[in-house]
Amino acid sequence: MNTAMQYQVRGTLIENERLSRHTSWRVGGPAGLYFMPQDEDDLVAFLQQKPRDLPVYWLGLGSNVLFSDNGFKGVVINTVGRMTNISINPEKNDQCHSVTVDAGVSCGKFSRTMADNGLLGAEFLSGIPGSMGGALAMNAGAFGGSCWDAVVKVETIDDQGNKLIRKKQEFDISYRSVKGLYKHHEWFIRGTFNYTHDPDKVKVAKQQIKQLLHKRNTSQPTRSANAGSVFKNPRGDYAARLIEACGLKLLSCGQAQVSDKHANFIINRGGASARDIRELIFTVQEKVKAMTGVALETEVVMVE
Repeated sequence: MNTAMQYQVRGTLIENERLSRHTSWRVGGPAGLYFMPQDEDDLVAFLQQKPRDLPVYWLGLGSNVLFSDNGFKGVVINTVGRMTNISINPEKNDQCHSVTVDAGVSCGKFSRTMADNGLLGAEFLSGIPGSMGGALAMNAGAFGGSCWDAVVKVETIDDQGNKLIRKKQEFDISYRSVKGLYKHHEWFIRGTFNYTHDPDKVKVAKQQIKQLLHKRNTSQPTRSANAGSVFKNPRGDYAARLIEACGLKLLSCGQAQVSDKHANFIINRGGASARDIRELIFTVQEKVKAMTGVALETEVVMVE
């Protein structure tokens, strides 16, 4: 049995921490261990100590994930607020800058930092309620932009604490999906991006971020507990349009409900269980399939 007492770490290591405290849906049972490393060396030390068969789940800001009511039997690692460096390196021609960002940086903070420094191309990330580690893992996107559009290389860490540098070409990148070629389980700890540098367009970039946030706040249920878009958009269509066309807005299961504001969002009205949300997801898939012939794929990761 794995207990916090058997590890020598400097960060925070908690047993049976309820995941509902760390997810944007506010659901999820206890994690066997919940680890917030003090820094990168502390993370490496923990991974080197842990048994090879101990399952690991890497959590960011807690959006885009559904943990079960039974929780997670392994260790949940969270580096948000712990690994938060952003390094901007001007290129010789000054027209393109290389930027390296740690996984624990929020997408919103990264987007604002790029705009503040006259770097263009990361504005869309302001509309993603997650961390850069999560954005890399799922090729997060919004308003026509995708995370991996500007990626040059990434640094990963495997389940035994080994760090590796990987080029973009080593991954199979597609819509809301990143598949890599690696021997062991790996997670992104930072990414390096190239962005166009144009200091004259700082105001334009900041205004675009402001407009995107306004659009997000007016079109999405940002004041209700949710995990972001639940389903991937089918090719040539939108999941929200299909769900709404099938008359499924406000469909409920327990305290989980399809949002009336945006049909591709499921909200926790207060007291919903993970089971409520999971059953509502399956019900929406079944009804949309029966009425339109389209099989909706989940964007949300469901973790047992």
